[in-house]
Amino acid sequence: MIYLHKILPIFVLPIMLFIILILLGLIKNKKKLIYIAVSVLYIISTPIFSNNFFKLVEGNEYRKPISTIDSADAIVVLSGMLEINEVGDSTYVEWGDADRFYGGIALFKAGKAQKLVFTGGKMPWDKARKTEGEVLKEYAMSNGVPSENILVTKEVENTADEATAVKELIGSNKKIILVTSAYHIYRAKSLFEKKGFNVISFNVDYKVAVNSKLNILHFLPSTGNLQLTETGVRELIGRLFYLLKN
Repeated sequence: MIYLHKILPIFVLPIMLFIILILLGLIKNKKKLIYIAVSVLYIISTPIFSNNFFKLVEGNEYRKPISTIDSADAIVVLSGMLEINEVGDSTYVEWGDADRFYGGIALFKAGKAQKLVFTGGKMPWDKARKTEGEVLKEYAMSNGVPSENILVTKEVENTADEATAVKELIGSNKKIILVTSAYHIYRAKSLFEKKGFNVISFNVDYKVAVNSKLNILHFLPSTGNLQLTETGVRELIGRLFYLLKN
């Protein structure tokens, strides 16, 4: 099922629609389709489009000071920030965005909960023996968090799995601080609430600057901005999937 979740959205992502329009234009000898495809690709690859679009996905809530966060039964940090490579007996970790991890650590050290929960993210095609949660536990211990205060869920593949696994680990009807990327919090919070959790969101990993003045660079396309647009589209597809599923 996870393969379908990852593969099916590709056919409605901007880059695939661009390719389809180009192919149709070539096959039917309709230059208009090619011009439309190139124009759309240019627009969605510019910061002025991708930043404003992604702001809508992230929402209007900005990062809260830890002092304003209520105490809870557990701090739950969702997976999705590491690339784990195992060579022989050595494990090498490449970080994507460490904000989730350090956000969880900061909350724990501020005394917001006595339990720090990492989810065991691991895809079927991952060759690493360890899950993301197991690796993050080691990093948390090296950052001064006692081993007995850290919990790691079983292997999970997506956000719905994470909500289920956390419920199995700490029980239902718990008050949790949910730490994840700002663009992901809407879907994640909804899934955890459906499992009976009282969720306090702690948004991190913002992709778009709050105060950014318009300049000529905002009209220049880049692969980074195209990726930002596609990340936003993927998230909206994920929200729609779980909305229709429930």
